[in-house]
Amino acid sequence: RQVQALSIPAIHLHMTAATMQVSQQDFEKAQEQLKLLKKDPGNEVKLKLYALFKQATEGPCNSPKPGMLDFINKAKWDAWKSLGSLPQDNAKQKYTELVSGLISAESSSQVTDAAAEEGRHNGYETIIVNTQNNITKITFNRPERKNALSHQMYREIIKALEEAAKDDSTIVVITGNGEYYCSGNDLKNFTNVQTGEIEKATKDGGLLLKDFVAHFIDFPKPLIAVVNGPAIGISVTLLGLFDIVYASDVATFHTPFSQLGQSPEGCSSYLFPKIMGAAKANEILLFNKKLTAAEACAYGLVTEVFPNRTFQKEVWAKLKAYASLPKNSLAASKQLLRSVEKEKLHAINNQECEVLMERWLSDECLNAIANFFQKKSKL
Repeated sequence: RQVQALSIPAIHLHMTAATMQVSQQDFEKAQEQLKLLKKDPGNEVKLKLYALFKQATEGPCNSPKPGMLDFINKAKWDAWKSLGSLPQDNAKQKYTELVSGLISAESSSQVTDAAAEEGRHNGYETIIVNTQNNITKITFNRPERKNALSHQMYREIIKALEEAAKDDSTIVVITGNGEYYCSGNDLKNFTNVQTGEIEKATKDGGLLLKDFVAHFIDFPKPLIAVVNGPAIGISVTLLGLFDIVYASDVATFHTPFSQLGQSPEGCSSYLFPKIMGAAKANEILLFNKKLTAAEACAYGLVTEVFPNRTFQKEVWAKLKAYASLPKNSLAASKQLLRSVEKEKLHAINNQECEVLMERWLSDECLNAIANFFQKKSKL
């Protein structure tokens, strides 16, 4: 079989009076700046950077030429060899200039991207939805209410999931705006009900919840939670239906159902014992144990925990890499994984919602919610 040799782009270098002025400190700073790039500069630029770095640190290429079938190392060798006898100081200068140009270009691009993202609300009021780099991001956007889920927010998330299922994105990410990921149900959903309409409101709320959870069960693409802060109630129980859960180390996970006279939802009555074992699940779902991010990870609810100061940078680097994978392959694989228990999950969702509707109509639940608001008003 005939092997086509890789064509290595020529590296055009020009010398200036400043060429010899670059310091070792500038060169090392450029290496650190390169690590901060969020976008892949492409293979051609990466070959140039590799060649200049090798020339700057080791001098002209004198290593053996790799075999023709060792495509990657041969491309690197050719790029380095093409620099000939370029002095090491000149190579440092060109490396530093190239990195500086990449940083400047990316900064300009980020300003443009930020402006586009800021304006892309698409008619949503309680969430922000945008699609970039094959990622659709759904952001809970009620920071003044700690991203508590109102009925309107439920409906908007359902709509966003339906649209994301059909768009060109490879993965879908859900996160929160502000300090909280999500503080669960907005309890005003329960207190804003008129006398005589409690039964109708309960039925409507139960149907909305069942439809909401069903959209997570049926979602066809990889679904990833980026938990930026505290998560409470249904925002925690739903995590068992995500494919990956990344959390900041400041995140906490709390399901205070019994405190409010309610019961679990989001298929957690089945998935939590399966994920973490019955004893730990009971402590969380029955007795209101609040988990730290590290504990949630140890229990299997969270995939990985990151330091808060580097959380966004590290997580989004991973997400961009995932989004570059073949879209249809990921979707097909997810469906295989989910199809085994999809019917069972829908049955559990139905049962959980039936029990919850009973709880919402009970004096115990109404009194617990009333006590919650009385305690809150005294703070």
